[in-house]
Amino acid sequence: MQGFLDHFTTLIEWANLLAWGGVGGIWWLGILILGLLPAGLYFSIRTRFIQFRHFGHMVKVMIRGIHKENENSVTAFQAFATSAAARIGTGNIAGVAVAITAGGPGAVFWMWLVALLGMATSLVENTLAQTYKERGDVPGAFRGGPAYYIEKGLGPQWKWLSLTFSVFLMICYGFTFNAVQSNTMAAALYGAWGVSPLWVGFFIALFAGVIVFGGIRSIARFAGIVVPFMAIGYLLVAFYVLVANIAELPGVLLEILANAFGFQEAGAGAFGAAVANGIKRGLFSNEAGLGSSPNVAAAADVKHPMVQGYVQMASVFLDTIIICTSTAAIILVADVFMVGNLEGVELVQDALASEVGTWGSSFIATALMFFAFTSIIGNYYYGETNIYYLYHTRTSILCYRLLFLMFVLFGAWVADTGSAENFVFLWRMADVSMGFMASANLIAILLLSGVAFKVMADYEGQLSSGVREPVFNGSKFKIKGIEHDVWG
Repeated sequence: MQGFLDHFTTLIEWANLLAWGGVGGIWWLGILILGLLPAGLYFSIRTRFIQFRHFGHMVKVMIRGIHKENENSVTAFQAFATSAAARIGTGNIAGVAVAITAGGPGAVFWMWLVALLGMATSLVENTLAQTYKERGDVPGAFRGGPAYYIEKGLGPQWKWLSLTFSVFLMICYGFTFNAVQSNTMAAALYGAWGVSPLWVGFFIALFAGVIVFGGIRSIARFAGIVVPFMAIGYLLVAFYVLVANIAELPGVLLEILANAFGFQEAGAGAFGAAVANGIKRGLFSNEAGLGSSPNVAAAADVKHPMVQGYVQMASVFLDTIIICTSTAAIILVADVFMVGNLEGVELVQDALASEVGTWGSSFIATALMFFAFTSIIGNYYYGETNIYYLYHTRTSILCYRLLFLMFVLFGAWVADTGSAENFVFLWRMADVSMGFMASANLIAILLLSGVAFKVMADYEGQLSSGVREPVFNGSKFKIKGIEHDVWG
């Protein structure tokens, strides 16, 4: 058994190098390091840096998205909250800590860059998800995502790519990411209050099961209430720490910039480590280009595909530029990442406790309990959408739900073992599945980006002519694969 595990671990490590860089010892030689930032730059240029020139409009669209188009539909804001529930989780707390300990303070800069360029990438992929969505199995519901726009937009000959994406997404979001979330949540509660990780895993699985068996409307309602509450609470505490240490912030910023380009070394903060870990953890956190958020973006009932593109673009900004930066500031102001052997969430707990007192550790545990739990719920829906695409039967959905709950328990078990090797292996599994899933999506959105640009031009043309809320009419465009009963 041990021999099998050793071989499997070696395979995971090689796959991780192939996806994220490090082949032959060359840090940048990996599919996503080579593809992610150039793709984000390309989309930014082609959209004339829409993430900056339409920033104010993006905020207005997100606020307007609270309004329901139809009684039984999912609103743009609920879809935003559900994807934010998946985004705002372990990556914002433990993921930032992992990036800083593995790549030094400079990794934060590369997280920022991934997010700013990724906003344009997110706009493209989520606009495509809306453009190619189809009606769901209940009135007022829609389904869509990369598996759908790959097959409909690129044609049946690309079915292999949509299948590849769906399989890796289920492994990534349905299983490994949820194991990571429950692992971090269990470790945080054990560190704060000594609660058994196995009991934590049991209750996570119990409450998650109650919500996910209620379907997308139950998930969207839950996310729409909890996500704003948890994000505001976390940001208020981070803001307090920053104000209390306002004199140190210029030094922290200089430290980030100096380490980002290898001018200094801090811990493992060499240039390659900073870039690789910043990109990897940035993508884990904001998911831009990963192909995850389009699965829930397609569920929203909106007047124009670009509406959800703007809304999901805002989600990337909130996740990385605001929340991840808050976590990084707490760690760097406290200056605890250079001492001891703390890693992951324990590092953030220790950093906040050093600034505000012992209640800081409990606060991080509480925040992470909300963050990780909502991520588990959002992640579940991503996987269900792709089960629906691959093989939609009641039995397949039930089997997926049971496996989903088993991996939640598995993550808690890893926390219970207290093994650093198991912890690292869990993150490696998440990285590998995320890397190959993102690679499949990146190919698709590059090939289909012309459709997204055409839809964007239609939206901006209507805005320029004075239309307050542009409406999309699919019959005006010769775009193959559009469901005309959705966009009549």
